[in-house]
Amino acid sequence: MSSVVDFSGDETAPFFGFIGAAAALVFSCMGAAYGTAKSGVGVASMGVMRPELVMKSIVPVVMAGVLGIYGLIIAVIISTGINPKAKPYYLFDGYAHLASGLACGLAGLSAGMAIGIVGDAGVRANAQQPKLFVGMILILIFAEALALYGLIVALSLGVCAGQTSARSAVHHASATGRIEAGLVYRTLGDSETWILDPA
Repeated sequence: MSSVVDFSGDETAPFFGFIGAAAALVFSCMGAAYGTAKSGVGVASMGVMRPELVMKSIVPVVMAGVLGIYGLIIAVIISTGINPKAKPYYLFDGYAHLASGLACGLAGLSAGMAIGIVGDAGVRANAQQPKLFVGMILILIFAEALALYGLIVALSLGVCAGQTSARSAVHHASATGRIEAGLVYRTLGDSETWILDPA
């Protein structure tokens, strides 16, 4: 007795989508972890001599932690968009989600490395010369913007997924032999739909 699984679309497509979700979260968290650890070492080292500046120098740690949130947002958006039983999920959708996750994850990783290095050196220099604080914050903002660019592109790519037209879905169905008997595809005005073949 064989069990029939109600699956529409390409069966290998969700693999790429889930890899994209994992990549977004993992790489972003790697960047956040490196930035937090690197900046934290600088804050701890600086706090021995200037403990009154610890809370003021915690900014790089906070900015590094935000990178993980970017990855979490994209991972949730991708994972909720993968539901082959409710909506057909094709290779185009899987590739779009994979690109979305990699864009956000790798951008977050690079931003985390920049924030960690700048934060470590910046808090140490700020302890000796307080006038460097504004410059350090500006550098950290531009480093954080790298991850924001990746987030914007990831959201754009995520919107592309699921936009596979009904016509291409029919071509895929006819190529895989999944068109059910009695149903034909017709273009009625501006709408494209399945109708029951009177023949």
